[in-house]
Amino acid sequence: MENTDDSSSLTTSELAEHNFTRLVLDIAWFGLAVPATARFLSVYAIRLDASPVLLGWLTALPAIIALATSGLSAWWRRRHATTVQAIVWPGLGYRFIFLLPAFTPFLPEAWQPWWLVLAVALPAFPQGISSVMFLVMLRESVENSRITALMSRRSLIFNVTVAVGTLAFGVWLEEAPFPLNYQVMFLAAFVFSLMSYLNVQRVQALAPEPVTPEPGAVAPVKPWKSLAFQRVAFICIVMHVSFFTLSPIIPLHLVDGLGASEGFMSIFAVAELIAAAAMAALTNRIVRRIGTRPTIAAGMFVTAVSSLILALTPYLPVTLFASALSGAGWTVAAISLFAFFSENTPADSLTPYSTLYNQIVMLSVFVGPILGSQLASSSIDLTAVLLIGTVLRVIAALLIPLDLFGRPNRQRRAFSARGLK
Repeated sequence: MENTDDSSSLTTSELAEHNFTRLVLDIAWFGLAVPATARFLSVYAIRLDASPVLLGWLTALPAIIALATSGLSAWWRRRHATTVQAIVWPGLGYRFIFLLPAFTPFLPEAWQPWWLVLAVALPAFPQGISSVMFLVMLRESVENSRITALMSRRSLIFNVTVAVGTLAFGVWLEEAPFPLNYQVMFLAAFVFSLMSYLNVQRVQALAPEPVTPEPGAVAPVKPWKSLAFQRVAFICIVMHVSFFTLSPIIPLHLVDGLGASEGFMSIFAVAELIAAAAMAALTNRIVRRIGTRPTIAAGMFVTAVSSLILALTPYLPVTLFASALSGAGWTVAAISLFAFFSENTPADSLTPYSTLYNQIVMLSVFVGPILGSQLASSSIDLTAVLLIGTVLRVIAALLIPLDLFGRPNRQRRAFSARGLK
């Protein structure tokens, strides 16, 4: 697929602005699609009598598959002239995660919960490559000084459109007959994801990363040997494992424990998204004032307060406040983490660093839900699991600001300061 935008005559600053706009439009359309899988897929599985273990696999299995296939990213990139070309087929294949669940009612009832797991697992194979290529493309598309601003804008727009999609899908799921309601939702989400895909294909790199030669021609880049990247990896692991441990537990607690309906789940999600959108607009200022790691730590502490409230309250309306805290805290932490990663990534080694970073995220997203679902399947009740998750988030918040891998040198600090202006 070719880039159809006539942007060859644009200046560097104009092209950067063009890319900025396209990347915002990409996430706007994608945000409309995301609630189908991120908010309602687990509820659909619960309606099909899925077990806590299976709910954990819905999140964990795609992550471990994407982790494995992301190792092919460097090989895949060498086969294409640009990163945008390299993302064409993986990016399209990943978007079938929104279409495949629509076929669930055509299967025998006993197979339907397992089909949902397969429906999210298959698109994870191209997702591994697509996610790495997207990170590289993102870094190539705007100036480094605007990375945090771009991530904040994308997060703001993403949360707004996810809120719109969640409300619309929630009303539809309440009013339309089951399972037709879920089928139509997944089909609509697939169409929205294709609109996102078209905007990605119109991005052009400001300074494309040179295609690396075949392995053995030059000394390989080893991100793990970088003390700066070790610090990024550690923060990434403790942040994602502690947060995603509760990802399969919270909807199960709300639906089975407190009796939440699809309509309430949409309101619960919107409360989270409104808070997330508000904090996305403020994150860049917070980072500039107190730094990236303190901001990440503060965000994780707020998510701990959220899970504590969920564990202790028996009232559904109170959970909306917890949802808002979770959205605000995670948004601040996630934006700041990517900014911290960008500060510590050499511009001439984007693919190896982005590959390893993505693998760390995927492995952590795999471990977290498996840990949570195993706890829920034991004799421990869901309230106790939520309290355990709260403790993990507090520990993460305390560890993130520490210099466990040595202090950064002055050159790195100067680079970090410039990157946030």
